[in-house]
Parts: sequence; C-alpha cells; structure tokens
Amino acid sequence: MDASAPEVRILIADDHPIFRDGLRKLLEAEPGFSVVGEAGDGEAAVALAQKLKPDVLLLDLAMPRQTGLEALRALAATCSDVRTIVLSAAIDDSQIVEALQLGARGIVLKESATRLLLQSIRTVMAGQYWVGHESVSSLVQVLRNRMAGAAKDAKRKNFGLTPHELEIVSAIVAGYSNSEIAKKFSISERTVKHHLTNIFDKVGVSSRLELALFAVNHHLVPDE
Repeated sequence: MDASAPEVRILIADDHPIFRDGLRKLLEAEPGFSVVGEAGDGEAAVALAQKLKPDVLLLDLAMPRQTGLEALRALAATCSDVRTIVLSAAIDDSQIVEALQLGARGIVLKESATRLLLQSIRTVMAGQYWVGHESVSSLVQVLRNRMAGAAKDAKRKNFGLTPHELEIVSAIVAGYSNSEIAKKFSISERTVKHHLTNIFDKVGVSSRLELALFAVNHHLVPDE
C-alpha cells in the first residue's frame, strides 16, 4: 500500500470476541490499516459508526439486537459515509441484493482467504464494489448477475410506465446521463428530467440509482 496514502480507519462489528480479536490483529499487521473500534451487536455498530466515523465498517450479518441488514438500514437513514463490507458465514442472493440496496459496498464470506478480505477493503476505498471474490465497477451489473434467471417466467409489470418511459428506464440502467438520453431520443434535457420525475413518482423512488435498482429487481428492462 502507498505509504503516503491516508491510513484506512476500520470499525469491526461481530458478536464473537475471538473472531473480532483475530481480525483486529490481522488488520493492524497490515501497513496502512488501523482498527479504531469494535462492536458486539448491530446497535453498537451503528452508534460507533456515527461516533468514530470510520472509513470502513466490517459488519457481521448475524448479530444480536440488530442484524447486519438492520444496522445497514439504520446507517442509510443517517446518510453515513462509511463504506460497509458485510461479513457472513453464508449469504444467499436475496440478502446480497438487499445489502447492496441498503448501501453495502462489499460482501465477503468469512471463509475467504485473508488476502481477499484485505483486497476488498482496498477495492471499496477505491470507490468500487466487492462481491464474493472479485471487484466490480457497476452495481447494476452485480444485481443483473445475481438475479439472472430468478423469476424469468414471472409476469412483468410496467407499473403504469409508458413504452417511451420504459426506454428511458433502460437507458438509466445502461448508465446513460441525461444529456446522452436526450441525444439518444432526440429530445431536450428538460424533457428527460420531466420524464424522470414522472417515472420516479410512478415507481416510488427518488434517485437514478434507486430507479436502476428497482428496474433490475422488477425486470423492467430486458435481460441481456
């Protein structure tokens, strides 16, 4: 790690003291990493994240008082800037999707090799996502891959969206900016914003990211 880079401040949240102690020793032996606190349950994890403002929160999925997902939801409500990596002995695709929707930046299985955990921390600090054993730059692509094949036969609902609005939703999922969408459909950026406002109202979201997540979850865009 670059010796000139700022130290990465890490908070560990796990209900097993032996695991926390081992993880702390592992992280503090790595140049550039510093463990600033430990929490034994979800409520303490949220409180310490707000108080200590760490760069990274390593959050166990199964904890007392608040589960990892409940803690993520609480942190999302506080607009916390902490980059959360969920740790779990086992996690299914629906939990992965929910964790990412709630703001997790990474998912790491506890059985993973040490180097993968360290790499996941560096990856989320670089602004990317880490799922399983690899880094990914596109959250939407993560969700596509995780949900591919799930409910393929389910009837698609359009939530009252017009064919043109569905085209705009597809463009949002593909990563187009407002100006790119305007050019693609030969309309003004003001018209794009108007369409997005209507789309947000119809499906009950408030941002482009939420819309992309919603669209993937509800199969509003064709599978590639």
